[in-house]
This record gives sequence, C-alpha cells and structure tokens, in this order.
Amino acid sequence: MITIYHNPRCSKSRETLALVQAYADQAQLNLQVIDYQKTPLNFDELQRLLTALGTADDDGDVQAMLRNNEPEYASLNLADADTITALSAIAAHPHLLQRPIVSYQNNAAIGRPPEHVLSLFKKA
Repeated sequence: MITIYHNPRCSKSRETLALVQAYADQAQLNLQVIDYQKTPLNFDELQRLLTALGTADDDGDVQAMLRNNEPEYASLNLADADTITALSAIAAHPHLLQRPIVSYQNNAAIGRPPEHVLSLFKKA
C-alpha cells in the first residue's frame, strides 16, 4: 500500500497525488490518502514517518518535515528545535507538516518537487 499525507488545497500536493495515483493504478496497488489536517498524526506516527524519510539519525534533519514559513515555526522557535520538540509541535499544529509526504514499503519521500516521490517506487 502507498500512503500520501495530503493537503488538497496545496498544488504540489495535488500534483504529487496525481503522480502517485497513476503509479498505484499501473502497479495495481492500494492508495491511502490522508488529509493530515483533518486526521492529524500523533507523535509516534510522526516519529515513524521521520524514520521512513531516513532522517532520524540527526536532529537537524527533522527540519525537512517542517514548514518554516508558518507563523508557529517562528513563535515556537523551531529553527533550533530538537526532534522531540519539532515532532511535538507538528502533532499540536498539523499545518506545520511539510506536504506532501508519500510512504511506501517502509520508506518515505517529500513531494517537493512532486517527482521526488517517484524514487520510492524505483527502490521497490
């Protein structure tokens, strides 16, 4: 199964969803679309996603999961946040999660640019 953490209001997220849907249809795979603002991820889910992104070894890499242009990013001083603080902030403020993120076979990729997620399917 392929999972996309999606924001339907975001053009990059919609573009990524279209790419992933095409791949899922071609490969006859199920696709789970999660609107993470309506169904926020909890801390443990975010930690697993960070691990799947391959960035869990270094606290600084959690920054890739954060949208640094959101007001809470500055007000919560997330530029220097450790992993626990950053993931807790995302759990409390789901719009801080970078979008979209696609997860497949214990790996994940951020769809910026959308074509970046296609690397997940080359590993399969």
